[in-house]
Amino acid sequence: MAFQALGELLDETLALPIKDKTYTIPPPSAATGLRVQAIMQAAAVAADGGQVDEAVLADAAERDMYRDVLGTAHAEMVADGVTWPVLKHCAVTSMVWIVQDKGAAERYWNSGGDPSRLAPNRKQRRSSPAAASKTQSRGSTSGTNSRPAKSAGGKKAAPRA
Repeated sequence: MAFQALGELLDETLALPIKDKTYTIPPPSAATGLRVQAIMQAAAVAADGGQVDEAVLADAAERDMYRDVLGTAHAEMVADGVTWPVLKHCAVTSMVWIVQDKGAAERYWNSGGDPSRLAPNRKQRRSSPAAASKTQSRGSTSGTNSRPAKSAGGKKAAPRA
């Protein structure tokens, strides 16, 4: 068995539909991918109240991150007059794709960027097969004991009538 060409195995683009047009986000360069990974990691550390590497954030400020993550689609969106919130949502969706995968990017896109819409609601969590397999049944609360109690001498007590 030989390795297949990677281009045949990976779909390296992200298609984002906006109104009546679909923009194709090309794969980021390795340098962009690594930079996005570092920035997202720094953002997660900062969100948790940790110490952030200032050099990573300064690097991000120096470069046009949205242009980098959107690639050729950035100029196309600007030329088409896409609004700032839409461009920003596309860029953050692309960052999620770069850092995680297409599935996570799709969930982010479909949530409209609203974190509360990313988490499944209680009904969905309870109805999932995973929830059913992880939930342990509660023990009996009737107060009865299936084993006869032992008497003070270590012998089983006579059952009550």
